[in-house]
Amino acid sequence: MNGRLSGRVAVVTGATRGIGRACAVALAAAGARVMAVGRTQGALEELDDEIRGFGGLAPTLIPLDLTDGAGVDALGGAIFARHKKLDILVHAAGMLAGLRPVAHIPPELWDKIVSVNLTSAFRLIRSMEPLLRVSDAGRAVFISSGAAVRPRAFWGSYAATKAGLEALARSWADETDASPLRVAIVNPGPMRTAMRAEAFPGEDPMTLPHPDEIGPMIVEICADPALGAPTETLSFAAWRAARSGVLSPTL
Repeated sequence: MNGRLSGRVAVVTGATRGIGRACAVALAAAGARVMAVGRTQGALEELDDEIRGFGGLAPTLIPLDLTDGAGVDALGGAIFARHKKLDILVHAAGMLAGLRPVAHIPPELWDKIVSVNLTSAFRLIRSMEPLLRVSDAGRAVFISSGAAVRPRAFWGSYAATKAGLEALARSWADETDASPLRVAIVNPGPMRTAMRAEAFPGEDPMTLPHPDEIGPMIVEICADPALGAPTETLSFAAWRAARSGVLSPTL
């Protein structure tokens, strides 16, 4: 399949559902060779069927829990052995794990949320940076949230880890600024995902954008030769509004 990303090698985490799955499908539709990381083998196989169904390159399915630090470390070595480089990293995996007062968060749950939402990003950066630096235009995209800059009651663990993720990504971007590697942080806003339904069970999901709608934005970021440093988080709502010619709402 020929497309904007033909010949590019991409890793997508959280690829079994929601935004991660949408990113994996969009990148494959644009011609990238996708390595899909997720915890559920069955859901990965469904993704494989979908990508093969529209003629995309057969994805590499990687059943991996990102809290397995040794597994994330080994992933970098496996990619080098097979492809010698990495062009695109999209880190979409994350967890909410309910809403509760900060003082009521069980320490073991706090540790799990930090591991999934923040530590995994550090381990991925550590494992993937050498591969991304080999690329002539490496791109790393981190899916964040408005909660990173506008935390509110009961969202403490999620907001703190997303804020940490953004700080980590910006620090890394500054460190790699002299290289062809570029980093982007994306706020998808409210979307029709399982995580959103967990947070807002009474909300009508049909009033929200489908995750598939963010796919073209991710492809555009990964194909942009002039992508700059992540001084600002990129907003899906603003991106969509700019392309539809309407004023973007404040999120």
